[in-house]
Amino acid sequence: MTSKINSQMLKGILSGSILLLLDQEELYGYKLSEALTEFGFTDIPKGTIYPLLLSLEKKELIKGTLRASDTGPKRKYYSLTEAGIIEKNEFTVQWNKLKKSVDHLIEGSDEDEKK
Repeated sequence: MTSKINSQMLKGILSGSILLLLDQEELYGYKLSEALTEFGFTDIPKGTIYPLLLSLEKKELIKGTLRASDTGPKRKYYSLTEAGIIEKNEFTVQWNKLKKSVDHLIEGSDEDEKK
């Protein structure tokens, strides 16, 4: 069994997770990466986050604002747009439906294994 998560599935989950995090506060790329790690996304290469941010920004789901940093060059802080809030809400609804279905399948599989 491979420990790698399907990349297309991961991109969708990460995009939704980024929207959820940005709904709580404005973050820049590295802080987003750290926040994802804190929530258990430990095997995500740091370079994965930036293309997703670019994609979300092109879709106008998030917007970036450059701000000065005390410790180096300017940082680009991201926040949700109105379209991003709608997308985040839709992600949450879809995730809950999928999670419930997959949990049900796994529990059913566990019952089959016990027989």
